[in-house]
Amino acid sequence: MRTTVLGVRTFVLMLCLSFCTATSFSQSITSGNGKYEIGIGIGPLFFLGDLGGNYGTGKTFVKDVNLPLTKVAKGFYAAVYPSEFFGIRAAINHGQLEGYDHMIKDKGGDEYFRKKRNLQFRSSVLEAYIAAEVYPTVFIEQYDGLQGKLRPYGIIGVGAFKFNPKGEYIDANGRSRWVALKPLHLEGQGMDEYPDRKEYKLTAMAIPMGFGAKYYIKENMYIGMEVLHRKTFTDYIDDVSTDYIDPNLFDQYLSAADAQMAKQLFYRENRIGNTTRPFFPPEGEQRGDPKENDSFFSTVIKFGWRLNDSNSPNGRAARQLRCPTFY
Repeated sequence: MRTTVLGVRTFVLMLCLSFCTATSFSQSITSGNGKYEIGIGIGPLFFLGDLGGNYGTGKTFVKDVNLPLTKVAKGFYAAVYPSEFFGIRAAINHGQLEGYDHMIKDKGGDEYFRKKRNLQFRSSVLEAYIAAEVYPTVFIEQYDGLQGKLRPYGIIGVGAFKFNPKGEYIDANGRSRWVALKPLHLEGQGMDEYPDRKEYKLTAMAIPMGFGAKYYIKENMYIGMEVLHRKTFTDYIDDVSTDYIDPNLFDQYLSAADAQMAKQLFYRENRIGNTTRPFFPPEGEQRGDPKENDSFFSTVIKFGWRLNDSNSPNGRAARQLRCPTFY
């Protein structure tokens, strides 16, 4: 009888240990070192639109990046990971975008007319988005902790951003200041003579998409790099999109002071010192390209932390996979 009781006890103990081990292994694979993550990011921000760029036809691609105009983007994000291969991120970023036609290198091609236009802008940008992250290499990993692991990932989401394009106005005394361009209606937005040109909003939707990689310095800490492109649904980040209008309409729709600013800022080839020559391009001549919306992208260094500790269920699960000799 005693032998039978011992045998039953041994069998029950082995069954419990097997169940606990399987459960621990499952937890470690699906939850890793924590389901929640926070982090910060900092890195260069680039504008791709109608203003600035390089030789040839202007494109919303890296060819038209003006490196001297690189600005720094800063951001904060939080993420939740239902599983190790999939996460949902919410983020807020802030930066500045700029474009200057005078920086275009004139080689006698299509870039000539953009450089001759001599427009410029700057705009602060505040964005917020929600995105999905996918980690494909998780499926080929053997779980032995996160420290020392390199995990590439892809990301795509949806968001919105605020912007406010400004141009540098120089008055008759040579004093300069940056003024908001939207209220000047430089392309006839809201004017009866151009019913198809509606006033644009200073908030627009965007689709962030890109890729990155994380390297785990510790079980709950990593450093990473991410390239994130924003496909936007506006062509007015730089306040340039379509054709020139009749400049006489500025006097009709704007105050005298605003009309003077508008005539200087809607076309700048005719700038001589602090004055503007009485010459403007003909109405209907191309000013921008309405076929392509503006876009921007960032290349960010990220620092992140998983919100977990050694006493959490996932931390205990990870320790149970290790050999007892080491702790």
